Amino acid sequence: MAAAIGWGALAASSLLLGALLGLGRRWPPRLIGLVLAFGAGALISAVAFELAEEGARIGGGAALASGLAAGALTYFGLSRVVERIGRPVARRGRPVARVSAGPALALGAVLDGIPEQAVLGISLTTGEGVSLGLLAAVFVSNLPEVIGSATAMRSAGRRPAEIWRLWVVVAIACALATVGGYALADVVSGQLKAAINGFAAGALLVMLVDSMIPEAAEDAGAVAGLATVLGFALSAGLSGLSG
Repeated sequence: MAAAIGWGALAASSLLLGALLGLGRRWPPRLIGLVLAFGAGALISAVAFELAEEGARIGGGAALASGLAAGALTYFGLSRVVERIGRPVARRGRPVARVSAGPALALGAVLDGIPEQAVLGISLTTGEGVSLGLLAAVFVSNLPEVIGSATAMRSAGRRPAEIWRLWVVVAIACALATVGGYALADVVSGQLKAAINGFAAGALLVMLVDSMIPEAAEDAGAVAGLATVLGFALSAGLSGLSG
């Protein structure tokens, strides 16, 4: 249990670090786009090599597909609710979708972060140790995701204290998810573990296509694709080392 608490806190600490970086200075849009693109690449690698592949291995394709659908639909539905509740007006010539990317990224961090860290906790009970690739992907991708979200919400007029409280709550929930995954691992079937992996992957994929990748391409321009591949390569390499 101590290991689950430690690994969960380490993974979740990237959320707080990202919030500090996002609130500590004004980030140029091009730099935000680059870190978002790099983080998107790391997340794509995590989906492919850590969540989908592992889920299919331990629980089968049907359970994984069910989780994928549930995660995708949950993120899609809740993101539409977030848009309707807090739809901002266009500011300084920016389109509405650009300003509202912050809450969308925050929602993505919750919906993929909790099952991702539950997977970390479950993996600790297998005797093989924590997955270095998944841990690195979570940490590396959280930073640009949170920096981008905090920056966008600050630009939309949110107070820094309000943004900081949001990410503290998200970090605590994600850390507790690791402990919960560890505690439930012995009573959770392989199919349910696969569905948890799939849920995280489904939420991630919709968030990537809806918010993270479009904003990265808009802000970073032509080099966004290169930064994405570099993020993918780092995460994939670490995944291979842990395997």
